[in-house]
Amino acid sequence: MYIPPHFHEVDASEIRGIVEAAPLACIVAHTVEGLVANHLPLFPAPDGTLIGHVALANDMHRLIADGQEVLAVFRGVEGYVSPNFYPSKAEHHRAVPTWNYQAVHIHGAITFQHDDHAKRAAVGLLTRLHERRLNGAGAWKMADAPTDFMQQMLDGIVAFRIAVKRQLAKSKLSQNREESDYLGAIKGLHAAGQGELARRMEQRLRKDR
Repeated sequence: MYIPPHFHEVDASEIRGIVEAAPLACIVAHTVEGLVANHLPLFPAPDGTLIGHVALANDMHRLIADGQEVLAVFRGVEGYVSPNFYPSKAEHHRAVPTWNYQAVHIHGAITFQHDDHAKRAAVGLLTRLHERRLNGAGAWKMADAPTDFMQQMLDGIVAFRIAVKRQLAKSKLSQNREESDYLGAIKGLHAAGQGELARRMEQRLRKDR
């Protein structure tokens, strides 16, 4: 990933926040059949690994060898930025459109796990996190489903872990613009219905001041 110095994200808490807010990763790997890419939600474990699972019918776990390096791409907030957002455009018209976004690329070695314990852990950790976020005290639990049905579902998946080797993160949030244009971009994004991106830029401005 190309990262100009002013867009290089090095704040560990910010990187973790991007991954947690956008857990659906695109996992890319080289195989004998060429490049394969799968979109799978991942759980960042306390030990630093990424935990997930894939359908047994998905050839991903047959095409990718244990220990092979894969790339997990997480894409955070993003949106189009018009030159019309910048006050400076009215002065000299030296502005072009751009796209603001946050992204994290994580490289690591993947290991597939076929045992029941690993599969229960992969599903349990992921669903507990997102169910609590969504439903609070009424969160769905694996134990809510009939035992035989849950076992049938688990028999149809393969768990995996990715041991992280390195990561690259990028926050392209108009840091290269002067403050008046930065504030104009925030205002324009709010007006265009891109409130999430605008708020992220507001948070960045407060942190950098």
